[in-house]
Amino acid sequence: MSGKDLPFQYDIGRRSNYVGRGQETQVENIQAYICQPPFPTDKAVIVVHDIYGWQFPDTRYMADIIAAEGYLIICPDFFLGKAPWTPDDRWKDFADWLKHRDPMEVDKSAEIVMKCLKQQYNVKEIGIVGFSWGGMAVHHLMLTNPELKTGVSAYGIIRDTENRYNLLNPTFFIFGEKDHTISEGQVTLLEQKLKEYCRVDYKVKVYPGQVHGFAQCKPEDMKPKDVPYIEEARVDMLEWLNRYLLL
Repeated sequence: MSGKDLPFQYDIGRRSNYVGRGQETQVENIQAYICQPPFPTDKAVIVVHDIYGWQFPDTRYMADIIAAEGYLIICPDFFLGKAPWTPDDRWKDFADWLKHRDPMEVDKSAEIVMKCLKQQYNVKEIGIVGFSWGGMAVHHLMLTNPELKTGVSAYGIIRDTENRYNLLNPTFFIFGEKDHTISEGQVTLLEQKLKEYCRVDYKVKVYPGQVHGFAQCKPEDMKPKDVPYIEEARVDMLEWLNRYLLL
């Protein structure tokens, strides 16, 4: 099995030299990255990292983009100090690694972070965005936490339970057409079931020709043919957040 076939993995490009605009902090037992917006706000977005962890430059790059839109950003370490996956790790170890980092066991950490945002930063409205592993966590939290006003799940969905379509608040699902981890059939099923069971606003969008992780590319890692779709996904994400957090 080649690297391109592994779930959650993708070409991480040359992004290791990106330095975020924010700073690292501690929220109770959770390390986190905080990025302030350019002006005061009572709106915040929790960014949920992928398998490469809360310090991965991809994640901080996206966090900074959202912060520049006017949101207080916090990206907690949802692995709670456990080591993130690395490109050098072996596929045969992945199942065991993932067993100890379940994206559907993030509720307590999310509650701690939300409490911090409200008490220390006077936040009134909170949204959430997640990528890959983090996209699965977002899908889960939008089913369980009514205080999250809106969510964006980028190339990550819950697949192993039937009770995964009754979203509590508006949720946007982003997929790449050529994602090796999520099939066209899985996206179609998600759309069908959401139409049947979901009673809040939702959106499912597939971006032509795009692979897993496409929305996180920095400019130097973008292929010219992909740029319009990467930019479109980011605009769509920000418009979705603005629609439901800036009411």
